[in-house]
Amino acid sequence: MKNRQVCLTEGPILRSLVALAVPIMASSFLNTVYSITDMAWIGLLGSKAVAGVGVGGMYVWLSQGLSSLARMGGQVNVAQSFGRGRKDEAGEYARAALQMTLVFGVVFAAVSVGFTEGLVSLFHLGDAETVRYAEEYMRITCGLVIFSYMTVVLTGIYTAQGDSKTPLLANFIGLIMNMILDPLLILGIGPFPRLEVVGAAAATVTAQFIVMLVMIVGIWRGRGTENILAGMRLCRLSEPKFYRGVFRIGLPTAIQGTVYCGISMVLTRMVAVFGPGAVAVQRVGGQVEAVSWNTADGFAAALNAFAAQNYGAGQMERVRKGYRISLWTIVIWGSLITLAFVLFPEPISSIFFHEAEVIGISVNYFIIVGISEAFMCVELMTVGALSGLGRTKLCSMISILLTGFRVPLAVVLSMTPLALNGIWWAITLSSVAKGILFVGAFSRVTARPHAADQRNEQCN
Repeated sequence: MKNRQVCLTEGPILRSLVALAVPIMASSFLNTVYSITDMAWIGLLGSKAVAGVGVGGMYVWLSQGLSSLARMGGQVNVAQSFGRGRKDEAGEYARAALQMTLVFGVVFAAVSVGFTEGLVSLFHLGDAETVRYAEEYMRITCGLVIFSYMTVVLTGIYTAQGDSKTPLLANFIGLIMNMILDPLLILGIGPFPRLEVVGAAAATVTAQFIVMLVMIVGIWRGRGTENILAGMRLCRLSEPKFYRGVFRIGLPTAIQGTVYCGISMVLTRMVAVFGPGAVAVQRVGGQVEAVSWNTADGFAAALNAFAAQNYGAGQMERVRKGYRISLWTIVIWGSLITLAFVLFPEPISSIFFHEAEVIGISVNYFIIVGISEAFMCVELMTVGALSGLGRTKLCSMISILLTGFRVPLAVVLSMTPLALNGIWWAITLSSVAKGILFVGAFSRVTARPHAADQRNEQCN
């Protein structure tokens, strides 16, 4: 099999970053299309269905905290081990991350399925049909979340080695399958029954399973290459230090993601006061925003691997140069998304909604939240860079503090004439603050004379 890995510690920085980042960004774009396709078809069922899927999807998002622990802990340790030339050590970290992922997936699925009704009731939706949609979607997507978990962690391990092409191929195949299944299962075309929200959940889970399967096949085909996953015995336990290493690096990221989702749940409860249409707008808005944050997150994954490998090799100046190149790239992309949201909010909203009142709410959302897109992209990219240096605790502290500020700010602003728009403004203002603060944090961390020496501490 042709070696798809990119050398990140040697050669032109821009070429290395682009070679790794473009497939990841393409994968992220496919995930964005994947989400938007779901919402477009579900939108035909009405705003209550969209709101129900939005609430059920919040718990899918919450579950990602556990998978991010294994992904970030595995990816950073694998990449740093590669940078130090210790591929056997990288393989041990990869095994530990995958084993933790399996345990997390089973536990979360059991809790979600066992307590679905109680968890959905926390949102006080006040509409029986919306509640039913939320419970149906949650039982399926959370009950089979293991496919998503494995996909996320495998992608991280592939990326840490410099291979972003295999995940791209897997996501492309998954997208095609999802686009085929969505109309068939949601609307009941041809011999297929009309399953509505259940069909949307089934299509999503099936596509995730296929993505996971393609990446596993990539491992089998990679036997005899540099892929550390080839020939791995997943049933064999690694030494405790490897689990501790994954846990130490990944825990702050997991806490950050879980708290972030929890804050979003609180905001969703506040939004629910304004009706199912407002909840639907929040859900769809988040999915459309994935055009910017999924792409930024993809670039962050590339920069994470780049920073981690070069950090492990003691090449901090190369890390700084890579960050500057990435910063300009992602600012331009985020600014383009801002222009699209601010200039064309109504055409975008009309793709997903067909009630005039809901379209009006959506237009306000895109104009207000659109202002912060470039700042949000910068935040995500910088988190990737700092995490590659092992500074996940710093990232979590900044993110949790400023994201948490959204709640009191939203309470205050929603009590003014801004009403619902005040909640959107709280999201935007906090995103702007985080983007600015993260750039300052990266500059401060990498400007320290002893920064390059900290890699030795990561080995202990």
